[in-house]
Amino acid sequence: MEPIHRSIKSPTRASMRRSSILFLAIVVAAMFTGFSPREGTTKAPDFSLKTSSGKTIALSKLRGKIVVVNFWATWCGPCRAEIPGFSKVYEKYRSKGLEIVGISLDQGGWNDVKPFVKKFNISYPIVLGNDRVAQQYGNIDAIPTTFIVDKDGNIVGRHIGYMKEEDFENTIKSYL
Repeated sequence: MEPIHRSIKSPTRASMRRSSILFLAIVVAAMFTGFSPREGTTKAPDFSLKTSSGKTIALSKLRGKIVVVNFWATWCGPCRAEIPGFSKVYEKYRSKGLEIVGISLDQGGWNDVKPFVKKFNISYPIVLGNDRVAQQYGNIDAIPTTFIVDKDGNIVGRHIGYMKEEDFENTIKSYL
């Protein structure tokens, strides 16, 4: 009697390559089947979160402005790199109706975030996020992740990863 393992063929290189390509296609498809708002049709989930001084920032109270919701953390290199550009654009367009809300996903809370905000001289409001808010915005699993919310509260843009200052400014100008 022949052992069972001999009756099972070992995979060829071609079948392994097909399997790898299929697996990669499934992973890529899964990344894009999650939260992907269509322009102007997806209402931004409301949140009500506190700044380090105890002020409550509620997205619903910012209606009538272009709001940038930026998920970030102090330990994230790309987040650290884009913050100075965000601050410059905020100062430049704040009087024209731009609001930025930085939602920190730091596990260490204000102990980590407060000194960072001071060191980087962040001029826009920073709040501490939580799992609920991250889930409402499509299970944030990569940072920085930035959403643009129009004056009516609709998500009109999403960007995952570092955003150069000039690209950020050009995007914002198109909505103001």
